[in-house]
Amino acid sequence: MLPKQYRLKKRAAFKATYKVKNSTHSGGVTLFAGILKKEECNTKVGFVVSKKVHKRAVKRNRLKRLMRESYRLLLKENKLGNSQKYLSLIFVGSTSALDKDFKSIKLSIEKMLERI
Repeated sequence: MLPKQYRLKKRAAFKATYKVKNSTHSGGVTLFAGILKKEECNTKVGFVVSKKVHKRAVKRNRLKRLMRESYRLLLKENKLGNSQKYLSLIFVGSTSALDKDFKSIKLSIEKMLERI
C-alpha cells in the first residue's frame, strides 16, 4: 500500500488538481497533474475510477489497486521522472483499462510519468 504521506485525500485537493487542466492519457488511464511545487515536500497522489466506468465495486477497486501498486513500485525504483515537480497527481481509470493486466497498466503509468 502507498505510504500515508503520499496519499491525496481531501475533496478540495482533488478539485484544485482537476482545475489546473494539465493532463495526459495512455492505455485507458488519464493522469491529471496539479501545480508545480514551490518548496520541498512529497507529491500527493490520488486514484479514481468512476461508477460510470463499471457498476461493480469489485472491478473498480481492482483497477485502483493495480494503478496504486504500479505507482508504488515506480516510487520504490525512483522511476518517477518529472512527476515529482508537481504538488499533486490524480490517476483516473477508464473502461478500456478494466480488462488490462498489471504489466500493461504499469507500462502506461510509466509512459505518462515520463511525458509530463
